[in-house]
Amino acid sequence: MASIAQTDQMKAIPAGATPAAATARLMSIDALRGLVMVIMLLDHVRETWFLHLQVSDPMDARTIVPALFFTRLTSTICAPVFVALTGLSAYLFGQKHSKAETSAFLLKRGLFLMFLELTFVAFAWSAKFPPQTLWLQVIWAIGVSMVVLAALLHLSRGALVAVGLVIVCGHDLLDGIVLAPGDSFYIPWAMLHQRGVFELAGITIKTTYPVLPWIGVIALGYALGPWFSGLAADDRRRRLLTLGLGMIAAFIVLRALNIYGDKPWFVVPGEPLRTVMSFLALTKYPPSLLFLLSTLGVGTVLLGQFEKLEGGNLSRWLSILGGAPMFFYMFHLYVLKIFYLIALAIWGPNKGTVFGVDHLYVVWLWYVGLIVPLYFPTRWFSNLKKRRKDIWWLKYL
Repeated sequence: MASIAQTDQMKAIPAGATPAAATARLMSIDALRGLVMVIMLLDHVRETWFLHLQVSDPMDARTIVPALFFTRLTSTICAPVFVALTGLSAYLFGQKHSKAETSAFLLKRGLFLMFLELTFVAFAWSAKFPPQTLWLQVIWAIGVSMVVLAALLHLSRGALVAVGLVIVCGHDLLDGIVLAPGDSFYIPWAMLHQRGVFELAGITIKTTYPVLPWIGVIALGYALGPWFSGLAADDRRRRLLTLGLGMIAAFIVLRALNIYGDKPWFVVPGEPLRTVMSFLALTKYPPSLLFLLSTLGVGTVLLGQFEKLEGGNLSRWLSILGGAPMFFYMFHLYVLKIFYLIALAIWGPNKGTVFGVDHLYVVWLWYVGLIVPLYFPTRWFSNLKKRRKDIWWLKYL
């Protein structure tokens, strides 16, 4: 989705780094991105075949089936890690480009992603053509965040870290500002922090991903960049492990205190599993501090662990998906849409107004069955990007 050209990342290798170490380091970034894509596929398969049984945000631990809860919980790592890696990739891109060139690239790439969200992505999610409703989702949020980062990267690293931390740690304080349709600034506030719905040119706009917290995440991802250009691999892994475990520990402590960072959790008498589910049920739209601490903490630990694999088979396989994430994203959306439309044509709307399956295991079977078939087209496109440097627009995918 938001990968910077891998060849540009390779140019960011510091003097004295060995090619093998540099390759493992860069492969770890693409491998984590690839893992995120594989996990994301599960969530989108769930949304395709379980459209009749949507989950709330945060998920209601009292009523949701545990298997569905943990299926959904698995995918919550995707957006935060991807946005952070987008910032990190932008830093590596900038190691062989001026700040002006990096800003220009981020601006153009961000605007391109926003365009994709309003067109090709919207068509993939819509039941009608042309779409009557536009959901401003993750691609929109990444695009806006890239546009903002194009300006923020001119700050000093300390200032950038401060901006990112203030946004990520403090935006929950803004939850009390709730505007209603018709209020002044309702539309910009709905796009920035409050999930909302409004009409524009006869089309319904839903701000699924308010962008403010994601701007903080991409800024912190960018600020992490010097660890990947000026540290020995062992030192970097230790720092990543320390940072990741620190974020997870901070999440556990803050969540246990129940005083800040998300909606309170609760004890379900006689049902310890549902009590645990309540503890883990966090707000994604917009992502709360606790949501980001837990997901980015796990993602940071995984990034350090992927560096340990040093180009093993799993890393290589995942890095193929992570090297062409936008292609994988678009391709899998339309594959799922085609399968859904075929099922709807054959069996009709068997779940109210939509088609759906009765059992969650069917979702998992579809998910497992699609991973390998989706891999080969993505590998072809990834190789095409490496081969055809003369096709300028490939770097935007």
